[in-house]
Amino acid sequence: MKPPPFSYHDPRTISDAVSLLAGLENAKLLAGGQSLMPMLNMRYVLPDHIIDLNRVDGLSHIRESGGTIEFGAMTRQRDIEFSDIVKARFPIIHEAILNVGHRQTRNRGTIGGSLCHLDPSAELVTLAAAHDATVTVQGPNGSRTIAFAEFPVTFMTTALEPNELLTKVSFSSWPAGHGYGFVEFARRHGDFAIASAAALLEEDANGKIKRASLTLGGVSVIPTRMREIEKALAGKTASEELFRELCEECRKVDAIEDVHAPASYRQHLATVMSRRALVAAHGRVGRA
Repeated sequence: MKPPPFSYHDPRTISDAVSLLAGLENAKLLAGGQSLMPMLNMRYVLPDHIIDLNRVDGLSHIRESGGTIEFGAMTRQRDIEFSDIVKARFPIIHEAILNVGHRQTRNRGTIGGSLCHLDPSAELVTLAAAHDATVTVQGPNGSRTIAFAEFPVTFMTTALEPNELLTKVSFSSWPAGHGYGFVEFARRHGDFAIASAAALLEEDANGKIKRASLTLGGVSVIPTRMREIEKALAGKTASEELFRELCEECRKVDAIEDVHAPASYRQHLATVMSRRALVAAHGRVGRA
């Protein structure tokens, strides 16, 4: 199928893009196009205006500063994949992004587009929740920062106002030598995950857990931080038996039921994926 007719706009500055977004009725933003173009072709969305962000200055960069890494919203997934800073300081992002689509889609797909589309199965959405990311958005009244925990509202719906666009996202770093693990279950490599888990662990010299982050993707309508498991892990000596016991809590998650899997299967996968992610994270602790 072909997309419906629309008017095309090609701004060069953030302020121009915001003005267009605020002044046009029924407008959609075009970032990498890996989600929007199929939706246009299948007539799932019928915009009157497309605002192309690909030539807007200042929206594509990777910067490390003060214990955080900042990605411009238009930073390509392929650039994140090959970033030395990401690989060294945020290894779970490097590991997870290899599961994002295929090389061709990562060449065009952007981090901002993924976060705004907010598919609950998307790897970058899960990582933003795991790393306590913050997003910066800009609208007619200026910019504001939103904690990613408050960014998802419901299924594929964000806290963005209709006249705002995402400009950057920042991830908080973990100390050198922290453990990390990202695992997912999908029908085929490159498909969206039916269930995934991202784990981060900080342990002391005796193997006791000082801090933990455990996030499920693809299971519920938004990424799910398993806060109770994180609290229960603190102060405990890491072991596969401990992880297996605590991850049974994942069976209680309010899971999606669709043509790909029933809720009970996603809950089962959540217990398995979370345990595997924690085991992988524990095994990597101390590898600076």
